[in-house]
Amino acid sequence: MRKGDDQRGSLILLIASRGQHFACLERLLDLGEGYRWEQVGPGESAGSMEIADFLARRARFDEDFWAIELDIADPERFIAETTSTG
Repeated sequence: MRKGDDQRGSLILLIASRGQHFACLERLLDLGEGYRWEQVGPGESAGSMEIADFLARRARFDEDFWAIELDIADPERFIAETTSTG
């Protein structure tokens, strides 16, 4: 959805299921263990305008960020496995 700088910038995954927005995940630096994924931004069933506003606000603070949309059959499981710390 948005291409950032090839060498830097944060990474945001927009998770959808059958075309319906489900969640946003951002890859964040974890001071002790490298990187972790955390839910950010618009939640389940957010509309396209709300998502566009979120991305526009993010671009004002980090013009290098990437936004990638994934349409996944089982978003709850993907989010649980991706954000798990164990």
